[in-house]
Amino acid sequence: MARRRRYSRDPLGLRRALAGPLLPGLVAAMALLAALALAGAGGTAALAERWQRGAAAAVTVQVPNPDAARMERAVAALRALPEVAEARAIEAERLAELLRPWLGASPALPLPGIVEVRLRDTRADPAGTGERLAAAVPGAVVEAHGLWVGRLAALARSLQGVALAVLLLVAGVAAAVVAVATRAGIAARRDAIEVLHGLGARDGDIAGRFARRLGLLAALGAAIGTAVAVPVLLLLADLAAPWLGMEGAGAAAGLAGLPWPALLALPPVAFLLGWGTAQATVRRWLRRLP
Repeated sequence: MARRRRYSRDPLGLRRALAGPLLPGLVAAMALLAALALAGAGGTAALAERWQRGAAAAVTVQVPNPDAARMERAVAALRALPEVAEARAIEAERLAELLRPWLGASPALPLPGIVEVRLRDTRADPAGTGERLAAAVPGAVVEAHGLWVGRLAALARSLQGVALAVLLLVAGVAAAVVAVATRAGIAARRDAIEVLHGLGARDGDIAGRFARRLGLLAALGAAIGTAVAVPVLLLLADLAAPWLGMEGAGAAAGLAGLPWPALLALPPVAFLLGWGTAQATVRRWLRRLP
C-alpha cells in the first residue's frame, strides 16, 4: 500500500530519473558565482560612495616658504571662503612622517606647508574652486582630487556593469543546465510520459511535475552555493575593510555588511528559474507528440 501511494505521488518516477547530484552541484557553482558578483557590485558601490563623499570634497593647498604666521594667514583666508567647510594645517612632524618612506628621515629639500581643505559642495567646478583658493593664498599650489575621484567612480560603475553581466551570464548558464537535465529526464521517462499523455493527462500536469522537481533541485543547489559563499565573502570583506574605513570592525560587522537580502533571494530565484525552464522545455516537447 505504501509503495502504491508513493507511486501515485510520483507516477513518472522523476525521483529516480532526476536523483543525481550533478544538477544541484552545477547550480551551487552558479550560485557561488552569483553571490560573488552581487557582493562585488555592492562593495564597489559602497567604495565609490565613500570616495565621492570623502576624497571628492578634499583639496590640498601647498604653501611655499611656510612659517607660523604665513600658515595662520593661509588657514584663516581659506576658512573665510564660502565654499570651504573646513581648513586645517598639517603639522610639520606629521608631514615628515608621511614623506619618510620616499624622502628619508631628513629630506634635503625644504617642504611646503600643507593645508587640508574640505569643500561644502562636492559638485562644484574643481578648476574654479582651485583658482579662488589660490587667489586667497598668493603663491599657493592647489591640488583638487575631484578629477581622480570622477575617474575612480567611472571605474566603479564599469565594475558594477561587469557584475550585472556576470549575473545575466550565470542565469543563462543555469537555465541551460536545467534544460539539459529536463531533456535527460524526459529521455529516461519517455515511455511513462507517452502512456500518461495517451490516457489523457494534461500537458500542464506533466510539465508541473517536472517543474516542481527541477525547481526544488535548483533551489537546493543554490542554497548550498550560498552557504559556501558566505565564508568566502567574509574573507573578502575583511580584506576590503581598510578601503571602506572599517578596519578592525570585527566579524560581526563583516556579517552585517554582507548583502543578505540578495543572498537569501538566490534559492527562491533559482527555484523560479528551474521551474520556468522545466515548464517551457517539457511543454515544447509535449507539443510534438501526436
